[in-house]
Amino acid sequence: MAKTTTMKEALNKWEEKTGEKTSEAKEIKLYGQIPPIEKMDASLSTLTCCEKLSLSTNCIEKITNLNGLKNLRILSLSRNNIKTLGGLEAVGDTLVELWISYNLIDKLKGVNSMHKLKVLYMSNNLVKDWAEFVRLADLPCLVDLVFLGNPLQEKHSTEGNWMDEASKKLPNLKKLDENVLYPLDDGPIR
Repeated sequence: MAKTTTMKEALNKWEEKTGEKTSEAKEIKLYGQIPPIEKMDASLSTLTCCEKLSLSTNCIEKITNLNGLKNLRILSLSRNNIKTLGGLEAVGDTLVELWISYNLIDKLKGVNSMHKLKVLYMSNNLVKDWAEFVRLADLPCLVDLVFLGNPLQEKHSTEGNWMDEASKKLPNLKKLDENVLYPLDDGPIR
């Protein structure tokens, strides 16, 4: 038995299971592969129509090979071993939601490449200081952030000032950690 599943193998299994072609599919779910996926390889470039890609619950360490995903709007990478947000530049003009909770991210360098990002779920990572958190202010469209379980959030929640401080630093937020900050007046996030 192989130690890992390659991206190509996972995509082939998905095609067999669904009867769809990966090159035409709008949503592809490759979460929880057994054995897990460790690398985002060049086979991802075939997913030209994909709008939602789920790669959660694998063992991916690095975000790579997103160049061909010109229509990607939602990327789910939660529960992996990702340490940085590098590699997202290729989808910076299309990505609207990034789900990247339960990883090993402590720095937010590269987040500014995601010009259209509205939703960022990054709970249970390792961000511990405001200098990194304020990088999120470079996201002009960000309205929904889940940051629970990061050392910064835990420290300031204990001190009783997390919601106030975080919302001051990111004044455009409408939701923080599932709490509505301002009335949502523009309907569902699309």
